[in-house]
Amino acid sequence: MSSRQPKLILVYEPEQACFDRLVADGHVPGRAAEISSYLAQSTDLAREFDALATACDKRGFGFVPVALDDATGVLSGADPSTTLVWTLTDGIAYFRGAAGPVQARLNGLKTIGADDALFALCQDKFRSGAVLGALGLPVPQAGLARDGSWLVEPPASADGWFVKPNRLGAKIGIWPDSRCYDLGHALELSRRVFAAYRDDVVVQPYIPGRNARASFLGLKPDTGVEALGIAFVDSGGDFQTMADSLVLYGETGEAAKAAGHYTEPVLVPVAASLPAADAKIRGIAERLVVALGLRDVFSIDVRIEAADRVHLIEFEVCPGLPCFDFRDYCRQQWGLSLADAMAETAVSRLPGQAVWTARGYKRAGLWPRAVGAP
Repeated sequence: MSSRQPKLILVYEPEQACFDRLVADGHVPGRAAEISSYLAQSTDLAREFDALATACDKRGFGFVPVALDDATGVLSGADPSTTLVWTLTDGIAYFRGAAGPVQARLNGLKTIGADDALFALCQDKFRSGAVLGALGLPVPQAGLARDGSWLVEPPASADGWFVKPNRLGAKIGIWPDSRCYDLGHALELSRRVFAAYRDDVVVQPYIPGRNARASFLGLKPDTGVEALGIAFVDSGGDFQTMADSLVLYGETGEAAKAAGHYTEPVLVPVAASLPAADAKIRGIAERLVVALGLRDVFSIDVRIEAADRVHLIEFEVCPGLPCFDFRDYCRQQWGLSLADAMAETAVSRLPGQAVWTARGYKRAGLWPRAVGAP
């Protein structure tokens, strides 16, 4: 690859590196494996690095995957006039991916995705919820508990409460009893979460309804929320547990597939049955884009109950790109494989992309479609 050729640098934190660091910090190996499984998208996407390199090469630029621990040296030596950085994995506390866009900014490099401050905000669910609530968005009120003690007491709830780790997933109730019916049990769950993961818990009123996800990838910088793919995610249960999550991704997911135990949740477009809810979700996304600065690639998780009432559960600046739902979104919305969708997005944002886009499209035989010729 020429030093002057534009390139996309994909920064990611590997599962194994995270696992090793957690064990060295005193986490029990079994729990460390569960925590590091949240980085399974880096394991899954690594299998497609060759496809990504090919897709980028066809469009006239290079592809350089870089593990997070190597990013400092690589990014400090990158040329801002030819380099674009895409951070695959976010994270604070257990994970460190939020350092990727910070290092890019320190080196004056252009990035795909939201401002680096949002990488930290979206990973702290209690603080994120407070900000979203201040913006007038429909987030559930929440309490916060640490190892059996309230830091903030939760609101009353006739339907019980949902208890989830504060920094380890916005929807996942670690155990089947994560929906509880008295606050004493919620505090007991906080003790179990603290003992297992050293984390606080968010305690929110339980919301009956269905889970839905809105996925976004802006192939061009001016792509708007009309390109959101909004679908119910029906997994057969009311909510996802840690055990449910483990069999969907990474090495555990591959083993489940090999054993015939892998079943992807069903994706059903929300607009097909609840067009009003679909419109509300697009409005929420627009508010997040304008007020918080979400851009390029993100996802939003919501809970939809009766009468099209929508509750915002979380936003993510690093959605699981190789996950079943995002792949489906790329096919349905853009008619592209994941690798081609990522390459298309990158080429429109590379510094000096106009010249290189033309060369790349000619090389790929895509020139007429790309420039809109009849």
